[in-house]
Amino acid sequence: MYNIVSFAGIFILMAVAWLLSANRKVVNWRVIIWGTALQLILALFIFHVPAGSKIFLFVNDAVVRVLDSATAGVRFLFGRLALPPGAKNEMGEESLGFILAFQALPTIIFFASLMGILYYIGVMPRLIKMFSKAFTRLMKISGAESLSVSSNIFVGVEANMTVLPYLGKMTKSEFCTILAAGMSTTASNVLALYVFILQKNFPTIAGHLVSASVLSAVAAIVMSKLIMPETEKPETLGLDITPYYQKESSVMEAIIANAHEGVKMVAGIIALLLAFLGIVALIDFLVGSIGIRLNGITGIQVDWTLKGLLGYLCYPFTLIIGVPPSDAFEIARIIGERAVLTEVKSYQDLNVLLSSGALKDPRSAVVAAYALNGFAHFASLAIFVGGTAALVPKRTADLSAVGLRALLAATLACLMTAAVAGTFFTGESILFGK
Repeated sequence: MYNIVSFAGIFILMAVAWLLSANRKVVNWRVIIWGTALQLILALFIFHVPAGSKIFLFVNDAVVRVLDSATAGVRFLFGRLALPPGAKNEMGEESLGFILAFQALPTIIFFASLMGILYYIGVMPRLIKMFSKAFTRLMKISGAESLSVSSNIFVGVEANMTVLPYLGKMTKSEFCTILAAGMSTTASNVLALYVFILQKNFPTIAGHLVSASVLSAVAAIVMSKLIMPETEKPETLGLDITPYYQKESSVMEAIIANAHEGVKMVAGIIALLLAFLGIVALIDFLVGSIGIRLNGITGIQVDWTLKGLLGYLCYPFTLIIGVPPSDAFEIARIIGERAVLTEVKSYQDLNVLLSSGALKDPRSAVVAAYALNGFAHFASLAIFVGGTAALVPKRTADLSAVGLRALLAATLACLMTAAVAGTFFTGESILFGK
C-alpha cells in the first residue's frame, strides 16, 4: 500500500510545484514526462534489475573502501579521538564515541583532493558530459543548465564554474534550475560525511546517497521548470557544450589546491553549525517559554520547539512520500529541521532514531535518507546565490529574485526523490537492508 502512496506522491508533489508556479499557463510537458520517466526507469534498474543491484552494491562498497582510506590521515592526526564507536586501535584503546569534528569532517578534505585528481585525469569531465548530453537531448533544456545540473551530481557550489562563459546570458528560469540542482544534490566530498554518520546502522547508505544525488538532479529540473517555467529563449537551448575547467599544471597541484578548498568547506560547515545551532536554541527558548504558557491556558499540548513546529508543517508531505503514520511525525521533524539546521544535524538525528530502535518500519529510514539528501536549507541558499553572484555580479538581482523559488524547487525535488525510492521499496531487498 505504501508503495502506491509513494507513487501517487510523485504527482502530488508536482501539482504542488505547479500551484507555486510563477506562470501556471506555461508547462513544459516534455521536461515533466521525461524527467519523471528517467527517475522511475533509473530507480527500477537500480532496485529491481539484478545488474543494477550489482552496480549499486559495487558503488556502495567502493565508497566505503575509499572512506576507510580517508580515515588513515585522521587516525594519524587525532589518534583515539578518530576511532569510530566500538572500534579499538593497535594499542587496545577504545573509541571515545562519535565525535563529528574529529571523525567525519576531516574526510571532506580527503574527498576534495580525490575529486581534484579525478578532474585532472579527465574522469569527471567525461562523466559530467555524459549526463549533460542525456538531459539536453531528452528534456530539450539548455546545454548550459544541463551541464551545471550534471556537475552538481558530483560537486557543490563550484559546479557553476563549468558554465562560467554562459552565466552572464542565462535566463531567470535557467538560474532557478542551476540553483535548485545545487541545493537538491550532494557533493561527493560531503557525501562521505553522511556515510560516516549512518554506516553502522545503515550499511548500504553509501549506494543510496549516490543514487539519490543522481535522481535529485533530474527531479530538480522537473520542479524548477514547474515553479519557474521558461518564457525566454536560452542561448544554448538544445546545444551540447563542453565543461569549462581550468586544469592544474600537475597532479600534485590538483591535490594541494583541492585540499585547501576542502579545508575551507570544513570551516564553513563548522561555522554554520555553530551559528545556526546556537540561534535555533535561542529561538526555541523564547518560543518555548511562550508556548508552555499557551499550553497551560488552552490545555492543548503543542511542541513549540522549532523542530516540532516545522515537523507539523512537513507532516502531510511526509505521509505523501510514503512514510507510515507510525513514524511520520518523527521523520517530519528531522525533514523540517533540515531547513534551518542543515542536513548534517538531520542525518545525525536519523542515526539516533535508527540506533535507538525508535522507527517501527524500515521503509521510514530509507525514505528519510533520500528526502534529506541535499542542501535544501536557508544557509545553503545564501551560499549558492552568493557564490554564483560572485561569478556574474551584474546578474545578482536576478539570482536573488529566483533564490526562494529555487529553494522551494530543491525541497520538493528531494521529496520527489524520496517518493521514487518509496515506490520501489521492498523490505526483502538487500539494497534496503538496515
